[in-house]
Amino acid sequence: MTLRHCCGQGARLGAAGVLTLAALAGTGAVHSAAAAPQALPAGCSGTSPITCHYAVSPGTYDVTVSLGGSSAGQTEMWVEARRQMLPMTSTAAGAVATYSFTINVRQPEGQPTGQGGTGNPGLDMRFTGSSPQVSAISVKPASQPLVAYLAGDSTVCDQPAAPYTGWGQMIPTAVRPGAAIANYGDSGESSGSFLSNSALFPALLAKVKANDPVFIQFGHNDKQTSASAYRNNLTTMITRVRARGGVPVLVTPPVRRLFDGSRLTSTALHVNGVGVNLPAEMRAVGTAQRVPVIDLTARSKALVESLGPSASAQLFLRSSVDGVTDNTHFSQYGATRMGGLLLQSIREQNLPLAAYLR
Repeated sequence: MTLRHCCGQGARLGAAGVLTLAALAGTGAVHSAAAAPQALPAGCSGTSPITCHYAVSPGTYDVTVSLGGSSAGQTEMWVEARRQMLPMTSTAAGAVATYSFTINVRQPEGQPTGQGGTGNPGLDMRFTGSSPQVSAISVKPASQPLVAYLAGDSTVCDQPAAPYTGWGQMIPTAVRPGAAIANYGDSGESSGSFLSNSALFPALLAKVKANDPVFIQFGHNDKQTSASAYRNNLTTMITRVRARGGVPVLVTPPVRRLFDGSRLTSTALHVNGVGVNLPAEMRAVGTAQRVPVIDLTARSKALVESLGPSASAQLFLRSSVDGVTDNTHFSQYGATRMGGLLLQSIREQNLPLAAYLR
C-alpha cells in the first residue's frame, strides 16, 4: 500500500504497510528523543495546525502517532470531520509520547448526506494546540476491529464546523485500539427518515458484522411522530441489526435546555407535539425487544437540572461565547459531558464496547 503526501508526493511503505513505528496497544509510551528537531512525517505540512493526509480507501485503520521532539509540545489530535482522538497532551522537551488508535474512514467523511461538506477522500488528521509536535505516523489496515456504529441526529453527528459539536465526535478519545467509532449521525433526521434514506441506515447496516454494537438515538426530530410509528421504526432497526449479527443498543435522546423554574419542561424531556413521551416509548421497546437501553434523557436531565438554568448554558451554545444561542445543540464541553454519560452507561451495562474503553 502507498500513502500519498498531502502535496502530491508519495511515501512508499514497507510490506506491512507501516510508515514508521509499530502500533502500541497502551494509551501512550514515552521515549527519549534526540536533541535535533525532527522533520514532519511524510504526508504532513504546517506548523500550527499540522495537517496530514493519506490517500487510503474507505475502511478502518490502525494509526499510531508519536508526539514531541526537541522542544516542549502541547498537542491535540483530530481526524476526519472534527472527530477528537486525543485531548490536549503535553510533551516535555526531548521526549516523545506514542499513542495508538483505530480509525474509521468514510466518504463523505462527516455527515453521511454531505451536510456541511463532504471533506477529502482518504484519511485526514489535524494536530492543534499552542505548540503541536508530531514526529512519526503509522497507518495500516485494521484486522477484524470491533466497530461501534452510531445512528442518530445532529446531537450525535460529526458536526463539520465549530462551535456545534455532537457527542459522537468526542467519545473516540475513550476508545482503545482494536475498536473504532463509525458515526452515521446526520442532522435533521427522525427515526423514520434515517431508516428510509439509503445513505443512512441501509448504508450503516451493510457494514455491520457479528458483535458490532449499533447505538440508536432518535427523538429530537420526531416532533410529530405517533407512538406506533416511533415504536415500529425502532423495532425495524433492531430486527435488521440483529439479522446481521450486530448488537442494537437504544439511547434515549439527551434533553434540551428549556426550564420552567428550576425544572426542565416536557418539551425539553421529549414529549412531542402529538403528546408522545418518546423516551418512555423507547424504553418500552427496549423491554419488549430485550434490547439494552441507555437512558441518556434521565442522565442528561439530572446533569442539566443540577447545574440549573444559568450554569447549564455552558453545555449548549451561548451567544457570548459561541456567537449563537442554541438550547438543543452542544458546545464541545457539553458534547464531551454527554458522551461521558453514555460511556458511563456502557461500562455499567458491560456492553460490547466496554472492553475497549480506556
